[in-house]
Amino acid sequence: MEQQAAVDPTARPGHDLRMAVIGAAGWLGGIAAYAAGVRSVLLPVALVVGAIVVARRGGVRAARLVAASAVVSAGVVASAVLRSEAVASGVIAELAEERAVAELTGTVVSDPLSVDGRWGQQVVVRVRVHEATARGATYELGAVVVVLGDPEWGRAELGSLVRFVGRLAPAGDGRVAALVVGPRPPVRIRGPDVWWRGAAAVRASIRESVAGRPDDQRALVPALVVGDDAGLPQALEDDFRTTGLTHLTAVSGTNLTLVVGFVVLLARALGVRRRWLTVVGLVGIAGFVLLARTEPSVVRAAAMGTVGLFALGTDGRRRGLRALGVAVTGLLLVSPALAVSAGFALSVLATGGIVLLGPPVQTALGRWLPAPVAAAVAVPFAAQVACTPVIAALSGEISVVAVLANILVAPAVGPATVLGLAGGLAGLVWDPLGGLAGTAAGLCVGWIVVVAERGADLPVAAIGWGSGVVAVGLLTVLCVVGALVAPLVLRRRRLGVAVAVGVLLIVLGVPGRIASLPAGWAPGGWPPRDWVLAACDVGQGDALAVSVGPRAAIVVDAGPDPDLVDDCLDRLGVETVPLVVLTHFHADHVDGLSGVLRGRSVGAVEASPLLDPTTGVAEVERATQGSGLPVAAAPYAVTRRYGDVSLQVLWPDLAAPRAGPGDGSAANDASVVLLVEAGGLRILLTGDIEPPGQARLAGLLPDLDIDVLKVPHHGSPHQDTDWLRSLDAEVAVVSVGEGNDYGHPDSFLLDVLARDGTKVARTDRDGAVAVVAGEGGPAVVTED
Repeated sequence: MEQQAAVDPTARPGHDLRMAVIGAAGWLGGIAAYAAGVRSVLLPVALVVGAIVVARRGGVRAARLVAASAVVSAGVVASAVLRSEAVASGVIAELAEERAVAELTGTVVSDPLSVDGRWGQQVVVRVRVHEATARGATYELGAVVVVLGDPEWGRAELGSLVRFVGRLAPAGDGRVAALVVGPRPPVRIRGPDVWWRGAAAVRASIRESVAGRPDDQRALVPALVVGDDAGLPQALEDDFRTTGLTHLTAVSGTNLTLVVGFVVLLARALGVRRRWLTVVGLVGIAGFVLLARTEPSVVRAAAMGTVGLFALGTDGRRRGLRALGVAVTGLLLVSPALAVSAGFALSVLATGGIVLLGPPVQTALGRWLPAPVAAAVAVPFAAQVACTPVIAALSGEISVVAVLANILVAPAVGPATVLGLAGGLAGLVWDPLGGLAGTAAGLCVGWIVVVAERGADLPVAAIGWGSGVVAVGLLTVLCVVGALVAPLVLRRRRLGVAVAVGVLLIVLGVPGRIASLPAGWAPGGWPPRDWVLAACDVGQGDALAVSVGPRAAIVVDAGPDPDLVDDCLDRLGVETVPLVVLTHFHADHVDGLSGVLRGRSVGAVEASPLLDPTTGVAEVERATQGSGLPVAAAPYAVTRRYGDVSLQVLWPDLAAPRAGPGDGSAANDASVVLLVEAGGLRILLTGDIEPPGQARLAGLLPDLDIDVLKVPHHGSPHQDTDWLRSLDAEVAVVSVGEGNDYGHPDSFLLDVLARDGTKVARTDRDGAVAVVAGEGGPAVVTED
């Protein structure tokens, strides 16, 4: 019996952790390299020391593993540091520091991407430069630059060789040598190679095959097949993020598995057998990479998809984890920047979750569910549990409906992907046939859109959690415990059904109290979902944020304390700030500016054209000195768009910056007043404008009507109350410090607003305040 047990073919093999450990060491090395630079070499050195210690204690196998980890870690560290140093010390980077104008010749290495720039539509494209001529010298090199060009650059085809002239500027990114701003239109020297032309033809044919479908379907089919998400509506992206379906709109290992699987099945139907099927599979992988573009994210997806194919084969538990370790190691050695990429982390964790947690969960569910149903539940459950901490770190929330949504869309994903690709290929031969397949693909993704929209509309589709270190650390511990406990719980029918029913009740808001809460409410966390405006609690001062997209916001004023505004923006999840507006130069509005700039990508800083008081002007100059951001005057009467948000300066109407008396006495009435339209709401941000300025503004815009008012000057009693009442705001936000010495906010002013039916929120009592767009108008959610 013992001999039979030793060779029992039904025995479940354990996981081969060796390559996973080595891959993890390389990953840590990459993170250390980008966080600590040259000092990161201490990590592989420590591993070498550890290997020596282990070997001396007789653990030869463990010593070999630690030594291999040290070698891989050192390789990733060296690759990352050398690449960063090469970019930072290269010719292009030096010319960029000098803001030199250069003539560049290079190959386009990304599809042109159209974006809304500060001065209208701009096109962003990456070019690998082969030759640069500047300052009377010509250089041969291989650096990558990012071009910010006009719409003419939309004609720059991926893979084409172009020549152009533009001004170089520092990129602020260790992986890119420079930005090229204000470039002339590119002169095409040579078109793309045949494989790029073929891939472009298929992509265009996929889009053409669904041209007659509704907007959501027309945008989602190309995104699903090859990651072409340029036309995806923002509302649909938001719904996908809430329901945990974002992975469908990006190139992933699932895409590769479906596409290559379709190609292999087609080849098998045509009579291809044995080794030739392997060749077909490899060709399919190469073709997929060309279709989806050879960017690091696509190569990563191809590697993860290949790992998935390994995991589905014989001895998948051992081979899958081993293949994952090999893939991680290889990808990091080739592209160490992936170590700090959120997409890479999500791909690796999802694949690892499916390999490690998927089988035991599937086995547990298989005790009382049909095998196909158990597999359909286990795969998204395992991937979601593994990815949840990273998703929370990125978005500050946890999707409650993610597993259910993924289960519901699973039957449609495969057919939609295959039919979308078939539509593109058939369209190259005969348009009507391509349109027929495209229509079928559109109908499939129509179901996915319905699930995303309905799921996002549920009362508790997502729970606010937070993105701080403590919150994410706690969530990681909970996910690990959940992964260990889940197979034990789910193997028992009653417990499994009870858990499923419990989650369903939470999602549906039973017994109805949750559904009646204000729009945007999220239990146990901050900020509320879909917040439009947030007033930070920074004491006696102003610091406001207007959401312009995921993890992006315009910041209006910075409060008196850098740490307070930095902490508030962290809790809001703001990482990108396309614009900072300083309404005037008083300390309670500008002294926290360094906190806004801390660790965030900031596009521009604008301020009142009245340079008063001089101490505040000097503080702003000091804060922006190391950022390379010039402080410009907020342009009067100019309307600009940032995503779906429009922004217009209503006041002051000064033609050019000018000095004030210097003591700050004139600063309040020169406050920048902004009219913001976001989420269907009209918001007036008034700085500290006082009655004389308010009266002039009332004369300029006598019919101004808004939804949300930021009460001027912290609710000071010095107000033109007739003007404030004429605005007919439904919500008024007072940014004010608790127990301040100024008597702000004035009780009479608050009574006037309240009698007119305006809901007043104030940071001294409510903490941070957020405004969300409800069905009946603006709604207020407070942090406290």
